[in-house]
Amino acid sequence: MALPSKRALPAKETALFKSLLQLYETRQYKKALKVADQILKKTPKHGETTSMKGLVLTNLNRKEEGIQLVKAGITLDIDSHICWHVYGIVHKADRNYEEALKCYLQALKFDKDNINILRDSAQLQVQLRQYEALQETRLALLKLRPNVRLGWVGLAVAYHLNNKLPEARTVLQQYLKTVKGVPDYDFEFSELLTYYVTLIEETGDYADALQLLENYAKDRSIIDKTAVLTIKGNVSNESRPKAIELFQALSEALPKATSPRRLALDVASGDLFKSMAEAYLQTGLVRGVPSLFSDVKALYRDAEKRDTIGQIVLDFSSRLGEALASPSTSSTEYDPTTYVWSLYFLAQHHSHVSPTRPETALHFINIALEHTPTLPELYMIKARILKRCGDPIGASQAMEEARALDLQDRFLNTKSAKYLLRDGQIEQANSVLGLFTKKDAPSPGADLEEMQSLLYLLEEGHAYRSVGKLSLALKRYKAVEKTFSDFEDDQYDFHSYCLRRHTLNAYHGFEDTLRSHEAYVESALAAAKIYVRIHDGGPKVIAAASSAVGDSQKKGKKKAKKGDKEKKPQGVFVHAEVRSVIDSPSAPVPAQANDEKEAAPAAPVDDDPDGLKLINTPKPLEEAAKLVRPLENLQPQDIRVWAMDFDLALRRGKYLQAIRAIRAIQKLRADDPELHYRVVLLKTRRTSLSEHTRAVLSKALDDLTPADVPVEQINTLFLQNNPGSAAAVFSYSRSLWAIKGQSVLSDVEESVLQLARPELQPSIEITLHALEFLRDTVCSTRSEEFRQAMAERFPLSTKFKTEPEKASIRTSLRAKSPPPEEPDHD
Repeated sequence: MALPSKRALPAKETALFKSLLQLYETRQYKKALKVADQILKKTPKHGETTSMKGLVLTNLNRKEEGIQLVKAGITLDIDSHICWHVYGIVHKADRNYEEALKCYLQALKFDKDNINILRDSAQLQVQLRQYEALQETRLALLKLRPNVRLGWVGLAVAYHLNNKLPEARTVLQQYLKTVKGVPDYDFEFSELLTYYVTLIEETGDYADALQLLENYAKDRSIIDKTAVLTIKGNVSNESRPKAIELFQALSEALPKATSPRRLALDVASGDLFKSMAEAYLQTGLVRGVPSLFSDVKALYRDAEKRDTIGQIVLDFSSRLGEALASPSTSSTEYDPTTYVWSLYFLAQHHSHVSPTRPETALHFINIALEHTPTLPELYMIKARILKRCGDPIGASQAMEEARALDLQDRFLNTKSAKYLLRDGQIEQANSVLGLFTKKDAPSPGADLEEMQSLLYLLEEGHAYRSVGKLSLALKRYKAVEKTFSDFEDDQYDFHSYCLRRHTLNAYHGFEDTLRSHEAYVESALAAAKIYVRIHDGGPKVIAAASSAVGDSQKKGKKKAKKGDKEKKPQGVFVHAEVRSVIDSPSAPVPAQANDEKEAAPAAPVDDDPDGLKLINTPKPLEEAAKLVRPLENLQPQDIRVWAMDFDLALRRGKYLQAIRAIRAIQKLRADDPELHYRVVLLKTRRTSLSEHTRAVLSKALDDLTPADVPVEQINTLFLQNNPGSAAAVFSYSRSLWAIKGQSVLSDVEESVLQLARPELQPSIEITLHALEFLRDTVCSTRSEEFRQAMAERFPLSTKFKTEPEKASIRTSLRAKSPPPEEPDHD
């Protein structure tokens, strides 16, 4: 078919246009730009060349100019698939995948059999989870090239992603019938067969899957032995005694392997479990395995197994202690370090079982430290115990002592910095982290953010939030969100790679659960709380956060000036001839490598280093909703998610969404104190709404509470139905304040102070929330009385100390253990 006149080029320019495409593919952008200018000099209104010139310019850091030319090219030749394809590439480079896909689909209207555009469209459809459209695209690719293996596999994966398992199985079954002459030990074909068996397993046809697996394993078509055993374990239906026999047989055949003996503990019970656990634990303690407790901690889900393990190690440790204390110490069959490791295990055991009652755990770890004060692991466990009982100051000091024992250990360095951040010592934590980060980085934090360290971003965000620097805290939480967005964008390249390299078993299942990671959940909920606080407090909260950042900047400048005075840079001698060359305006500039390739992008400049633009957002609730919305599907069992969803919906006036959140909490836990408080909030808000909205809410709330019972009585009944619950007492107090406000201030204060009663067992977290409620929400004069009562209630905790008291504790601890002399890590 003849080309339209506006698209046709003379023979010379046609050859130049082909050269332009080749130069772009090989990333020789400057030469490509010259060729494009040469064509446009002869035919200035050629749309495809104009679009290609724009695409080249976007790769030469002239993005705005390039986009304008791409749009101009489409205007000049709106029916060209090349122009639309180029526009899609520009959108894809900006990670605007929706618009890129629209451009590709538009290009396919003018060239429906273009394989490159179809392949790119399929990749975008996977990224956007448009599985129905993906099926059609993959089917079109298969029809165009039925002899290419990738077409069959791509269509099967498309059906699989769309949960059409029978169709996916049929496609692979038909393809395998055509396969001939596969070489021995072909890894890619082995992966394809493993994926095929897994697909059959997912359909529920276990017998067929097991039969195929055995056939493929027997003729060595599947060479991954681990995958064979894993799938066989999934589809087999062996009894528990049979499983134990198999594990015991494996242990005899492989006496040095620990996995069979450990897996046997999962299925064993009773006296058999006790005998097997005793042998396993004693072997680990004699060998001095630090991770032994982490290894068996999963067994603690069973209370009987948990108690059995604790008793076994306690008896073993007692025997060792008696043997070491006896005069004939040299006659013991165990090394003295075995006793230390048994105490190390017992400290972890009791800290895990009773985290808020650390006396027993501290007893064991202190004995271990008296015996061997040079083992970093002992200080690390002591730090964890102190952290759990609410003493971040002592925990950070213990972890710093562990770091001092091995200053070259990066892991100890990271743990120490983490605990310093939890203690609010942000500057000191960054100094510790700076020992192992890049020396040429602007700061340790900038280097760790570039490396996408979720631990650092999350912990520093919490630290900034605890000291009132909400803008910087929000900036760290948003950096976590950006990191997960980058993870999602990074998946794009794997859609084609996994199909091409046949890593299908690792590929399937990545999909949409990325943001269910605990780091994202924590950062999203913490950021949402800050946004809610900004909405509720308004300019007052923003001013306080800005002031906190400004004060820290002034302190930093004073320290910098002091450091400049103390350390003046020494002059460096430079030879006169060298100096003349340096100062010469015509001094030669070294040529940049890869001059023809893509120009290096300019270093990004942070235009909001203190996060002040983030906290000054005009729509804080909408920003919070964006962060929380993905968690509704990814973490539906987390009450915190639905509670935050309710708080946002109530403030945004979306009452049906608030009702949905309440019902989700009710399904998870009908007597949850957070549910009661939010039901009371909704009932009190109902009176200020329009008649129609009030009627809708009343009908929805009738399923949650009796319609004819006043809200004050509902609150009282909730407290009566939950005697002895500290969380219920706090929820009652908050609800009472929501119902009547300032008029019942004394009643609210008395109800909160009930948390100090001996029969109640409040957690440190609940009491801290109660203290914040009294101090910030109620503005009670008795908040200091409550703080002192909680300080007596939790004598090991430093969270209820005043700032001068905390500073005094830090000073005394550091005096006992002076800071180590830092080594040079260069």
